Amino acid sequence: MKALSVRQPWAWAIIYALKNVENRGWPINYRGDILIHAAKTCTKREYLLAKEFCQSMGVVIPELISLRRGQVIGIVTIVDCRFSQVASGWGMAGQYHWHLENPREITPIPYIGQLGIFEVPDDLVMEVAA
Repeated sequence: MKALSVRQPWAWAIIYALKNVENRGWPINYRGDILIHAAKTCTKREYLLAKEFCQSMGVVIPELISLRRGQVIGIVTIVDCRFSQVASGWGMAGQYHWHLENPREITPIPYIGQLGIFEVPDDLVMEVAA
């Protein structure tokens, strides 16, 4: 199954806080389900900036130490992708907005993330997503 690594706390926000846009510098033509992998790396500075942004959206995020990292944490459906010069909601200006729907939590799967879209073996996913 296709997967995307997303740094925390953004990965958490996609699955648990209805973050319905993933901002990327590149477009995606794929539509359908994709695994959300919580990347291993997250600096304190990145976390604090994200925390401030999430608070502006009315979302209180967990403390950094309690966020899962280096694991697949959920599944979401990519339904559209559009470039936008304007910031709106979760979408940042000058980025491709991957529009997301139907976030689902799964039993976390320890996995090493990769850049771009990557594949996670179906047998790993079927055990926890059923």
